[in-house]
Amino acid sequence: MRLRIATRGSALARWQAEHVASLLAARDPSVAVELVIVETAGDRRQDVPIWQMGGKGVFVKEVQAAVLDGRADAAVHSAKDLPSHQIDGLVLVAVPERGEVRDALVGSTLDALPAGARIGTGSARRRAQLADRRPDLTFGSLRGNIPTRLERASGYDAIVVAAVALERLGRTDAVAELLPTEVVLPQVGQGALAVECRTDDDHSRAMLARLQHEPSRRAVDGERAFLEQLVGDCDLPAGAYARVTDDREVEVEGLIASLDGRIVLRHRAAGPDPVTTGKEVAVHLLDHAGGREVLSI
Repeated sequence: MRLRIATRGSALARWQAEHVASLLAARDPSVAVELVIVETAGDRRQDVPIWQMGGKGVFVKEVQAAVLDGRADAAVHSAKDLPSHQIDGLVLVAVPERGEVRDALVGSTLDALPAGARIGTGSARRRAQLADRRPDLTFGSLRGNIPTRLERASGYDAIVVAAVALERLGRTDAVAELLPTEVVLPQVGQGALAVECRTDDDHSRAMLARLQHEPSRRAVDGERAFLEQLVGDCDLPAGAYARVTDDREVEVEGLIASLDGRIVLRHRAAGPDPVTTGKEVAVHLLDHAGGREVLSI
């Protein structure tokens, strides 16, 4: 059996697609996976902040198009790059077991940074939360794949990247500090993979559904529901982290912030249904904690 997986061409994206291929092979050695490499708008325009390009969809639209037009049978994304709304004709068929969710500082720990230190990041979410903890910090834009960011790290006192990316590329030696979620709440879906296929492709759906890790899927569903309720993607200074508790409830913590970090709003709730809980957290922040005013600034 052959399965064509669409993916971006970066080393990290290929690792993710090959990881999904290895999971499939472990369940059925007869499955032969072919990678379909797709260049996205986010890959082509690395000089522009993501939020100025229209949000996280810039990393997935062309990959999704390859599945919709039949060039590929499935797509593998970083779940954090996937817009909160589902595209017609595609289904999020599986979320494999999630990896590390935290962000990492490269170059220095947070406490060791000198006053006025310059931090490299292209994320409004990271910038706002770090500014909340350290109002003295300054920031410079940093885009590109992980090797490129590490090469440019010497131009800053520290840079911020997803720890799971360093782990998957064998560069945990670069980590100066893993930032606790109490300090920097991660992006929705960070550390998780999202596997999509066509809604009407029953064969691929059945094959890929076996990769589902239910606790990871429930957590990601809760975070995506939170973001969808905000009606926004990564151009917003927003983050969320969900986990399945011992009693199988899903606890969702969400965050909305001003870009300068002067206002950071957090709320946490738990419940049996991840989607309902994620939306409740967003509604609380928007309607009861002043979130609408923050996002309008």
